[in-house]
Amino acid sequence: MSTRERTNGQAKLVFASIVFPDRSSETNALLLAESIRAFAGSLSHAPVWFYVPQNGKQLSTIATNKLSVLDVTLVPFDVDEEVLRFPFTGHSIAAARAESMALDQANFIAWLNPNTIVLQEPRDFLLQDNKTFGFKPVHHTLLGSRYDEPLDSFWTLVYSYCKIPEGRVVPMMTHVEGEKIRPYFNSGLLVTRPERNLLRAWRDAFLEAYQEPAFREFYQQDERYAIFIHQAVLSGVILSILTTEEMQELPQTYNYPLHLHTEDITGNRPSGLEDLVTVRHEGFYKDPDWRKKMPAGEPIKQWITERLLR
Repeated sequence: MSTRERTNGQAKLVFASIVFPDRSSETNALLLAESIRAFAGSLSHAPVWFYVPQNGKQLSTIATNKLSVLDVTLVPFDVDEEVLRFPFTGHSIAAARAESMALDQANFIAWLNPNTIVLQEPRDFLLQDNKTFGFKPVHHTLLGSRYDEPLDSFWTLVYSYCKIPEGRVVPMMTHVEGEKIRPYFNSGLLVTRPERNLLRAWRDAFLEAYQEPAFREFYQQDERYAIFIHQAVLSGVILSILTTEEMQELPQTYNYPLHLHTEDITGNRPSGLEDLVTVRHEGFYKDPDWRKKMPAGEPIKQWITERLLR
């Protein structure tokens, strides 16, 4: 594929995400789907697949109808209720299913957390010819491993469990801190070639690892280990499968954390949403004063207001 083909969006890309049958998740999914159709440029007509866990609850009729109008394919999948209770298990299962579905149907699959809004054409999702995986680092360090410090016991366990080869651990910078860390990929934006089996490998490793007694000991120390182990295992799996040369870090304008805008100390802090390609949020619309607080012009605020699920 030439650069011209990639720029024109002629390569096949699939957008995929997950939606749960609750008001917040449905609102997020609708904002994501609407934003793709409105702002993704040459990719605005790409297939959009949303995966729906089958756990006895149904999406609301309003959300289902709106997503249908947006030509979103809703894909139900079975998952054990007990498994679904653990943080982000549903996301990894859905991502793996999407990757399997995309085989022979798309050159690339962009897995997006549903709390994503697309604001410009995400042309970088059409990866360069020699790249397999497009990513962004985590927003901030939290449980990550600082590059200039020894591996702690948690990351030592992750590296051992995932069998990471020598030479794969190169530094990256957190999104809003500019902190140098060992590879720690944000699971909310993953672009890959379906045939490489990355998302399926993540699912398999995560669904085994989270139940391991050695990892459960960390959950008891700090609940954040339970919340973020999916992301740690993802990082280990990626490092175990791919060389650094196969990875493509996306620009700072991708996967930007709106909820951390005031904490951004990197020098790349955008003046407003208009500068960004995709943003992440934490349900900003739940704050009655969100319009006053959002760093964006009135056109974007009005567009969002008109599309919030009521």
